[in-house]
Amino acid sequence: MCIGVDEAGKGPVLGPMVAAAVRVDPETLPDDVDDSKRVAPARREELAAALRDREAVGVGIGVVEPAEIDAPDTDMNGLTVAAQARALADLFSAADDDGPGAEATEDDPPEVVVDAGDVLADRFGRRVREAVADRGGPDVDVTAEHGADESHPVVSAASVVAKVERDARMAAVAERHEADPGSGYPGDATTVEFLEAYVDEHGDVPDCARRSWRTCERLLDAAAQSGLDEF
Repeated sequence: MCIGVDEAGKGPVLGPMVAAAVRVDPETLPDDVDDSKRVAPARREELAAALRDREAVGVGIGVVEPAEIDAPDTDMNGLTVAAQARALADLFSAADDDGPGAEATEDDPPEVVVDAGDVLADRFGRRVREAVADRGGPDVDVTAEHGADESHPVVSAASVVAKVERDARMAAVAERHEADPGSGYPGDATTVEFLEAYVDEHGDVPDCARRSWRTCERLLDAAAQSGLDEF
């Protein structure tokens, strides 16, 4: 058994960053498990559901909400570490309840492969290991690699689960606002239109938005200037 960890939603202007930790025997994964960006949406849903339904598979989820992303004392590398550590903590918590998480002893730390969110992969892996320990989790043997979601099927599985979980949270945004927020990425015209319409109506961005992102700053600046021009 091995644990793979990856996250989805680093770059969007809308919605949280979501990480997933998946504990599974890589030999039992379907051949088409891959980096979530290379798997069709419908197939991602099928794979994620199948992984969650299998008794021999453990899944943990870690979430970083927009308000935390916007905090002035944070950076994306640290937030990615936090998301991955939270996913691992969730996985180990399930194991404490006799679920299919990771059992660990001092002599047998769980083997974890993570998609590195830092230009220095070893540093990122060390930070994830330390963050898990800080949360009261077991000692873990972390291997961090760039592109691990393409080269390690267990990390690909985590990538798929993270993406499907984030998509579900974006669907909840759409339902709450009764509007299509698009993918949430700044380059998505539907996302920008959603934000523009919200700012026009409310004079502020919604709570699902990362107000520190340039897209939000630009829209808020324009709204403020428009208000001044009315005087």
